[in-house]
Amino acid sequence: MINVAVIGTGNISKLHIKGFLEFPQRCRIVALVDIYPEKAAEKAKEFSLDAEIFSSHKAILDREDIQLVSICTPPYTHAELAVDFLNAKKDVILEKPMAASLEECDAINRAAEENNRTLSVVAQNRFRTPIMKLKKTLDAGLIGDVVHAQVDSFWWRGRCYYDLWWRGTWEKEGGGCTLNHAVHHIDMLSWMMGLPKEIHSVMSNTSHDNSEVEDLSIAILKYPNGGLGQITSSVVHHGEEQQIVFQGKNARISAPWKVYASKSKENGFPIEDQSLEKEIQSYYDNLPELTNIAHTGQIDNVLTAMENGTEPMITGIDGRRTLEIITAIYKSASTGLPVGLPLSKDDAYYTAGGIMENSIHFYKKTTSIENFSSENITVGSNYK
Repeated sequence: MINVAVIGTGNISKLHIKGFLEFPQRCRIVALVDIYPEKAAEKAKEFSLDAEIFSSHKAILDREDIQLVSICTPPYTHAELAVDFLNAKKDVILEKPMAASLEECDAINRAAEENNRTLSVVAQNRFRTPIMKLKKTLDAGLIGDVVHAQVDSFWWRGRCYYDLWWRGTWEKEGGGCTLNHAVHHIDMLSWMMGLPKEIHSVMSNTSHDNSEVEDLSIAILKYPNGGLGQITSSVVHHGEEQQIVFQGKNARISAPWKVYASKSKENGFPIEDQSLEKEIQSYYDNLPELTNIAHTGQIDNVLTAMENGTEPMITGIDGRRTLEIITAIYKSASTGLPVGLPLSKDDAYYTAGGIMENSIHFYKKTTSIENFSSENITVGSNYK
């Protein structure tokens, strides 16, 4: 039996708690930690948990009966919490984004390696059937080399969203929609395409004058094979429509799923290649459905890694790669220059302080409230 502590009991913790409760024969939640202990107590009551409540993570660092912690706190706290728990010989599930800087990612990964611990950064959309099937279809090579990748990370948030005390500042939130919303889609893109060689981007704050950070960014990515990618990150798009599209030399595929293949007429104009479409569709249809999805699927994967002594599907290296792309987007948008990858440790944007000092500050945060009364949130598309 794996004993679990959940650190931070805000909105996203519900999905972690529900995930762990799906595996009562394998794990149990024994502790909840929050700087507002009353929130932790509310979660314990809501889910009928027999868990101790703590106001500081330091109170459980020496608990040998706790093997796994789920960190669900704001981004600026991730590095300290993850390093402390890894050094205390505990395995860690770390919510997105991994940390506020590449320097912090490196510190977390170093602690995981030195202590031989399991570390998994949350990227729950990899554990959705349409995304897994898209990845496997892409890897099959049926669409040919990818010439264009399109990511539409469209979300919508009202002005008051940034009134919460830790949101809307480079210091506490680490960035805006590119870091905290599009991170899901940027992870999928890096998983499927790898690291680009260059990024050129722009960003703006169009609708949230109580926030320092961006609410819209657009990035162009250049890949070593000559292919291009584009990422739109937004919290100003009504309808929150989200998709990831790959245009190959032979066909296009996407999530939500759509396949289309073209071949050339004698004059160079397109005609539908129905034979290839049927081949790709058949391949996609024959791929298996996932048993456990989203956060539950990732929790299952981490528990299995701990039980079998194997590596989880999503590691700290994956989390760092995603943050490197995001950091390059911020650097390019702030400097107006293309940014080559990988970024070096002497780059001004390698540290959280460097990002905070050098990135564009759109507005001054003018409102700060401790908590919202409602915890109803949107967590993105299911890609069906």
